[in-house]
Amino acid sequence: MLETNVLETTYNILAIMRGTTVDGPGFRTSIYLAGCHHACPGCHNPQSWNPRSGETMKLREILEIVEEENFNVTLSGGDPLFHPESTKILIDALAEKGRKVWVYTGFTWEEIIADPRLRNAVKNAAVVVDGPFIERLKDPDLLFRGSSNQRLIDVALSFSSGKPSTL
Repeated sequence: MLETNVLETTYNILAIMRGTTVDGPGFRTSIYLAGCHHACPGCHNPQSWNPRSGETMKLREILEIVEEENFNVTLSGGDPLFHPESTKILIDALAEKGRKVWVYTGFTWEEIIADPRLRNAVKNAAVVVDGPFIERLKDPDLLFRGSSNQRLIDVALSFSSGKPSTL
């Protein structure tokens, strides 16, 4: 059971897409968080870079929407790891509710593992789609990613094996 003060954690949300099939397998609820400093050339969502854009929502409000939809969840943005502490709270709350969480980030798996804050944030995620979008590597035929440098990282397997394990 989540503590009341945790449920009051706030997020700047650009959009919540209900029942989408483009950000991971099956129907999902995709939550787009504001804030990104990667500034990838060719980014499909540059309006997401400003961490103060979007609508301020509390964790309890986000969880209500997720429960209404009853789908697994994808966190995108922006970059959810732009705010690793609050993203950890969100991932942990979603995992506690039985949701498999995918996280899209411009950080590579190696950068995530090297930074305790980032590593701790994703430990309860199912999959991390890692790496910056690189316009010259763009490939519209790739499944659930925009450029060929990006990987679908199985989080649990990667933590247990000590090396990035891809799907």
